[in-house]
Formats: sequence, structure tokens, C-alpha cells
Amino acid sequence: MRLLFDQNLSPGLVQLLADVYPNSAHVMDAALDQAEDRDVWTFAQEHGFTIVSKDGDFRQLSFLLGAPPKVIWVRLGNCTTHDIETALRSSRVQLREFDASEEAALLIVE
Repeated sequence: MRLLFDQNLSPGLVQLLADVYPNSAHVMDAALDQAEDRDVWTFAQEHGFTIVSKDGDFRQLSFLLGAPPKVIWVRLGNCTTHDIETALRSSRVQLREFDASEEAALLIVE
């Protein structure tokens, strides 16, 4: 599973989670940190990424367009990068099952 971290998440998550989610990226890595959500969506779709975001707009796109790409919506409120790293690490089995599912398009991590 390759994750694409949205602009509202720290670019440091790529390195922090490289052992669990190798070949992941941040939108900054693709010069998409100022891009519209639809552009990020298209990039993720074309390059086999799952989008990770705290932004509800990607949840809406998931409902509207379906997968791919899949979306992981992080709903932790005001939290640290460490909190997000911990949540994604502790949810890795759930994330792998989500990735393997043909029907699943959106996963909420709380």
C-alpha cells in the first residue's frame, strides 16, 4: 500500500512510516502541495496511491467518484504528527484489509 499524504499532514510522515508503508509520498514530493483536490485525486489514481488526509473534501470525492483512489480520512482533531503516526501504525492490519477490499473506497481512522 502506497500512501499519498495530503498537504494538511506533515511531510515527515513519509519517513516516519517508511518501514510500514514503503514507497509512500507527500503531495510536496509531486509538486502538488498547492494543487486543487481533483488534481491530487487524479495523481493518486494514475500512480496507485491511497490518499491520506484530514480534509473532509477527499471524503466527499470518495462518495462522489468512488475508488480508485481509495481515501483514508484521519479524524483525530487537533493532534500531533506523532499521534497520526501512531494511529496509522496501530491500524496497519485494518489498512491492509481496506487496501485488499474490492468494494472499499473510504476508511476512517479515529
